[in-house]
Amino acid sequence: MSKYDTLWEYVQKSGKESFHLAFEEIQEIAGIPIDHSFLKYKKELTDYGYQVGKISMKGRTVCFHKVG
Repeated sequence: MSKYDTLWEYVQKSGKESFHLAFEEIQEIAGIPIDHSFLKYKKELTDYGYQVGKISMKGRTVCFHKVG
């Protein structure tokens, strides 16, 4: 089980083609703050039919895109 499973399930259940979440929203959903390890774990999201797009450090947002 990944520490980001809750987030991945949230993204999958959204059903949206593409959307952004703020770092604060990700922390609320996942129950943990986003940290550098997110870069390693983001590969797991493809198992849920999505991928992580642009990560904006300035805007403190992450873009998610549906695969396929």
